[in-house]
Amino acid sequence: MPGYSMIRAYPESERTRVLERLLALRSALDAGVAAARPDSLLLATWNLRDFDSNKFQQGPRLRETFHYLAEIIARFDLVAIQEVNRDLGPLKRLMALLGHDWDYLVTGVTEGDGGNSERMAFVFNAKRVRFTSLAGQVVLPKTRLVDSGAASGEGLQFARAPYLASFQAGWFKFNLATVHIYFGSESGAQLARRVSEIEKIARHFRDLQKKESEIPGQAVDYILLGDFNIVSPEHQTMQALRKNGFEVPDALQGFRTNLGKDKYYDQIAFRPHDRRLELGQAGGFDFREAVYRPEDYGEYHDAMPAAHRDFHQRGSKKGQARTEDEKRDYYNREWITWQMSDHLLLWVELKVDFTNEYLDSLRPGRVPLAG
Repeated sequence: MPGYSMIRAYPESERTRVLERLLALRSALDAGVAAARPDSLLLATWNLRDFDSNKFQQGPRLRETFHYLAEIIARFDLVAIQEVNRDLGPLKRLMALLGHDWDYLVTGVTEGDGGNSERMAFVFNAKRVRFTSLAGQVVLPKTRLVDSGAASGEGLQFARAPYLASFQAGWFKFNLATVHIYFGSESGAQLARRVSEIEKIARHFRDLQKKESEIPGQAVDYILLGDFNIVSPEHQTMQALRKNGFEVPDALQGFRTNLGKDKYYDQIAFRPHDRRLELGQAGGFDFREAVYRPEDYGEYHDAMPAAHRDFHQRGSKKGQARTEDEKRDYYNREWITWQMSDHLLLWVELKVDFTNEYLDSLRPGRVPLAG
């Protein structure tokens, strides 16, 4: 990547650390992610925590962090990113590290308390995947608003408007929608609102795909991905997705995407139209195999914000000094999430070369498939 050249200007100790960590990261990616192939697309989703407003005074992200984020993203062809903030400077900084082959689409800011001044983005390698001109945020009609869960029955728009864009990779044309579903709480009216958001966006695209299928040559696959705040594969949050015809690949079933690996928040779900599409490998990627490891605590001690590092900031211990073990716990459980993320990246490989199927359909007596 063009951004590698910037490392030469770093002080020797920092340069050595960044180069060692990048080499370790590349090795971990080689071992854990399918290799790029001419006949496949590597699709991913990643919630990059508060990228990169520093409104919680836990950062800002170090310059080396941007190299690690770029290295991971560059291993894929198209990545949906959630929690991009109002200031686009950090995203543009990331794009500069990725280089001229890369492009991005980004939403406007979602205003209001539920929106957290966030944007959503698609970052893609333009040599591997092509944006095909359709893009927009989803706004629901008044007759199909999200159920707030309140007794009043008040209808709402999404807390963060989902973002849809059309792409083509090889023979495969698809509409891709990224979401960051409302969280609220684990029960009651706020959970009901979360379930309703998932159900409404899945139903919206189910109905849209049905209408498009009535127009020759217009129907395409729909892929929904992002932070759904799914509780578990058996929970009503997942059922709200499945009952509208979206399915999660077997290889991604049960994959936990938070750092504690006990939550099922992020998903990649398909509502297919082109039956030629085949899924290859799939999985998640844990950056802690290579960067911001527990054993790296000492190297980043002085980079952590002193107030958060040395003192508890909330709960019954607020204002009390942290013990050394508690400082290490802060590094592992909190600080690194503001550098990288509190989510793990989730990915899937799609086979997008349908040449054999098309040629076979041209045999006498068969119905030619769409080209």
